[in-house]
Amino acid sequence: MVQKGQFLERATLVPVGREVMEGTWHRGTKAPPLLVIPPRPDEGGGMDHVIAAELVWAAANAGFPTLRFNHRGVGASQGQRGKDLALLEDAEAAMRMLMENTGASAAAVASFHGGSQVALALQAKYASVGGLCLVAPADIAPEVLSRVTCPLLVVQGEEDARLPRAKVSAAIVQAGGDLEVIDDAGPTFQRNLPQVGRAVAAWLRRLSGG
Repeated sequence: MVQKGQFLERATLVPVGREVMEGTWHRGTKAPPLLVIPPRPDEGGGMDHVIAAELVWAAANAGFPTLRFNHRGVGASQGQRGKDLALLEDAEAAMRMLMENTGASAAAVASFHGGSQVALALQAKYASVGGLCLVAPADIAPEVLSRVTCPLLVVQGEEDARLPRAKVSAAIVQAGGDLEVIDDAGPTFQRNLPQVGRAVAAWLRRLSGG
């Protein structure tokens, strides 16, 4: 039995064609639900990454349903590791399941590192992405951020120099989004990770109108 105040994700299976991906989800009463996209398989890691854990904990603690998953071929997910279109298909399947489970008409999407490529492709394809959060994005051109058409939040560590801060900031301003810079933190947020969670929870509350 889950006691009041406890955080307990439940294991789930996400169907993708004839295969299934492993995932975990947490119930909540607020909208929008949050989908967390893991790093690309060629980066290593998956849904158990500490950043993913922080994002779902913060969102669930604020009352929002969450789902995180492993791409096919990662962890216990079936299939072979894919690229580009295959990764987008994985994210599509996970978002579809999250929205069906919650009855939501839109979902917020968060990603980190190279998973930002997948999240941006998902947002460009689906109007049902009602908000996009990129944490320590990597391997993207800063100008693509200016084309995001939903509420956008980018979270970067102060010491993360992988993307030029000035160009990222200018693109976010053009998109009407927000940039949150975490003091004394690098791309892995070994310091001040809870600040990332607080920023994302506050962003979700703004999306919900709370």
